[in-house]
Amino acid sequence: MTAVKNVIKDNYNMMLLKDYLREAIKDAGFSHVEISKTPTGTRVVLHVTRPGIVIGRKGAGIRELTEKLEKDFGLKSPQIAVNEISQPELTSSVMCNRVASLIQRGTAFRRATMWTLQQIMNAGAMGVQITLSGKLRGDRSSFEKHSAGILPRAGHQAQIIVDEDITHIPTAMGYIGVRIRIAKKDRFIPEFEFKGVKEEKTLEQRQKEETDAAALLQAKTESEAVKIIAEKIESLDLMEDVEEKLK
Repeated sequence: MTAVKNVIKDNYNMMLLKDYLREAIKDAGFSHVEISKTPTGTRVVLHVTRPGIVIGRKGAGIRELTEKLEKDFGLKSPQIAVNEISQPELTSSVMCNRVASLIQRGTAFRRATMWTLQQIMNAGAMGVQITLSGKLRGDRSSFEKHSAGILPRAGHQAQIIVDEDITHIPTAMGYIGVRIRIAKKDRFIPEFEFKGVKEEKTLEQRQKEETDAAALLQAKTESEAVKIIAEKIESLDLMEDVEEKLK
């Protein structure tokens, strides 16, 4: 029974640590953390989109975070390493955080969802599914599910290919849950070959994607990136808007 209690305690502490890091280094685009014990202490690997924010000026951020992890979370001699995420759009946790930030800024949940769906597919994902549940429009709870591409739902392939994350957004009506599942082409087993129909993009579409990507790269923090995204989302036409114009 003691072993079971230790496992539960470790998982609970890990959950608290993830919740803390999600808020503490939010502007760095926190994705996930890997913890492993070594003979000299505890190795902590942080996966973020902007490592410079975590490191801080002359390593001040790392030192402060090290003291916090050692004092509040009981990690013995934490040795923090920061790993930069090369493609944030293909990381489910980063995109979950962006959707949460957009909704908290007042962006309509459907606009935020459709924009995120488009960005993930443009980044080269094989498939994506975004599910929102909670009090989306009124007092009654409901859910919406939006999908694109090919996404394995179960089995060994789904465990290998699909990257999944869940986040909860506090709103005035209550909490909204967001789950994003992304199927990545680069995780395919070699004996399988993905045969898809390649859609030719126009020059205008390619230029627009390059402009959007450059604007996000210029953002110094994740909050600035979300602000840029929120401004661009307003120009996105939804089916509801089209139907309203046709009336």
